[in-house]
Amino acid sequence: MTKFLISFPASAMDVPAEDMAAVSEASRAVIREAKAAGVYVFGGGINAGIGSRLVAPDGSSTSETYRQTREFDGGFCVLELPSRDVAVQWAARLATACRCAQELREFHYDPES
Repeated sequence: MTKFLISFPASAMDVPAEDMAAVSEASRAVIREAKAAGVYVFGGGINAGIGSRLVAPDGSSTSETYRQTREFDGGFCVLELPSRDVAVQWAARLATACRCAQELREFHYDPES
């Protein structure tokens, strides 16, 4: 089975404040279904209130980021699924629940993970 990252940036979720509770519940319902199906690995949302740290090989860190990840935010989940087609189906369910398109990426297989 392959692990897939399903994610979206915070800016993609253009939902009126009065609908946010319903969107949150709908997305949690899909995650509960993934857990019940035994395909859920982990997920969550990036805490935008806490800045990232860039950690060097020597252990020192700064509040910088890689340029291309400065706006890494939003929600994500990792599911372990039998095929990309099945991953697309789960991503579509999350897109419906979150009311925004989801980005789908496949993890490279690593026998140690």
